[in-house]
Amino acid sequence: MENLKKRISDLQELVVLAEDDKEIKKDLKKRVKEINEELDDKELISFLDGPYDHGGVILSIYSGAGGREAEDWVAMLTRMYRRYAENKGFKVQVLDQSFGEAGGPDGRTGLKSITMEIKGKNAFGYLKKETGVHRLVRVSPFSEQNLRHTSFALVEIIPRLTQKEVSDIEIEDKNIRVDTFRASGPGGQYVNRRESAIRIIHKPTNIKVSCQAERTQGANRRKAMQILKAKLHQRRERKRKEELEELKSDVDEVAWGNQIRSYVLHPYKMIKDHRTNIEVNQPEEILDGQLDRFINAEIKLHD
Repeated sequence: MENLKKRISDLQELVVLAEDDKEIKKDLKKRVKEINEELDDKELISFLDGPYDHGGVILSIYSGAGGREAEDWVAMLTRMYRRYAENKGFKVQVLDQSFGEAGGPDGRTGLKSITMEIKGKNAFGYLKKETGVHRLVRVSPFSEQNLRHTSFALVEIIPRLTQKEVSDIEIEDKNIRVDTFRASGPGGQYVNRRESAIRIIHKPTNIKVSCQAERTQGANRRKAMQILKAKLHQRRERKRKEELEELKSDVDEVAWGNQIRSYVLHPYKMIKDHRTNIEVNQPEEILDGQLDRFINAEIKLHD
């Protein structure tokens, strides 16, 4: 903060010099812009005061009804969040993915679902409000008649909790079912020949988690159990909040057709966030990961 104060003080001296020097005036504008951006970042971070805001995140995306169209939408959202995370300097690891049909508009394979682990400072704080239904309207690339199609995908965000943070959650073996399967790639191509991938089903809640990112069955099981405990922890915290505030959480209010954001590519181009009412007319930039305008506004609105 002291460094920032000194830079602001230096600007006051440049203001006087900039009156008669175009180069100094140009440099002054650049420095003012940099300081304003830094102040905006510091203001935003001040809103991230939740118990898990400064840690990582487990981000999952699930396709809605619509077959290849919805699966392609999941693939598009996956790319969007990857780009956003990479722009922030976060590390992204795919933990599990279920591939759909091949033959997308640009040759890519669709995704029925995907779970990614995103590590980075404040990752959960930035992304936690992305939970909800995301709606896409476009001319279907799979339709020979060029028909307009609406697709839905559900984004689920949970904090990436450490073993210590979930140490109080005990899961009895009788309450889970563990399945093994082979990790696969697009089109069913096997990534390995051993059944190292793990799927765990928590019987009392029917929560399902999978992991195929690691090479060994044991490592995938440990990662899957950690995610399961994080989901159970989130569920427990949500119930406590409901009892105190008599309000349902954002996740429970999500339903198909009750979208938090709409991405319209036809007959006009616009992306609108239905919570902040922010609209952007350059959907290509948003789908390329430039989500700051939406995410920052949502953080300031609710925190």
